[in-house]
Amino acid sequence: MADAQILSSQSIRDFFRDLLSRAIENQRARVQPFTELYIVNLLHEFLATEALYLEAEDGTWQQKPLAFLLKEALEEAGPARLRLLRRLGDTSLFISGFFPDSLARRSSLVDVDYYIAMGGRAYDAVARHAAERSLWEELADKFRLLVDLLNEVSERTLASTDAGLIRLYERWMKTGSERLAAVLVRQGVVPRRGFVQ
Repeated sequence: MADAQILSSQSIRDFFRDLLSRAIENQRARVQPFTELYIVNLLHEFLATEALYLEAEDGTWQQKPLAFLLKEALEEAGPARLRLLRRLGDTSLFISGFFPDSLARRSSLVDVDYYIAMGGRAYDAVARHAAERSLWEELADKFRLLVDLLNEVSERTLASTDAGLIRLYERWMKTGSERLAAVLVRQGVVPRRGFVQ
């Protein structure tokens, strides 16, 4: 029997740091080191179900709609408001960056652009009132770029399984993304339009 490898919290952070660094390099993006660290920690934090979902009274796990998070934030003041706005920004960034397909399957009223707008505005509001202003400004100003970087991180994690490769191929069929095509080719899958077997 093969030795089981237990991933430590630090090795998971290192895994995400490596994937994010490669995405930044591939996309020739400019991101401050503290912003990169923030995103790595965000990815690590969202590994826990309760970071993204809340347990409902019936025992099911549900994601709170962004509009509800915004409403709660606006009903608060001071540090509580900033914490809720940060959560809104973090949730928007994680979902739109790591799970864009889940937004494509939802109602046409709530799509990736909605998440990008809500997240960018939430971080902008935090930037106006919080310490570490430059972090929050960069998160707000480069929100779409950060979503693209997380898309690449997501694609690289999906490429490690057969089911993930199928999802990547389906995403490529819908978008025609050159980046997805390159990920598929690196995994030995040659994407061809109109090819059905």
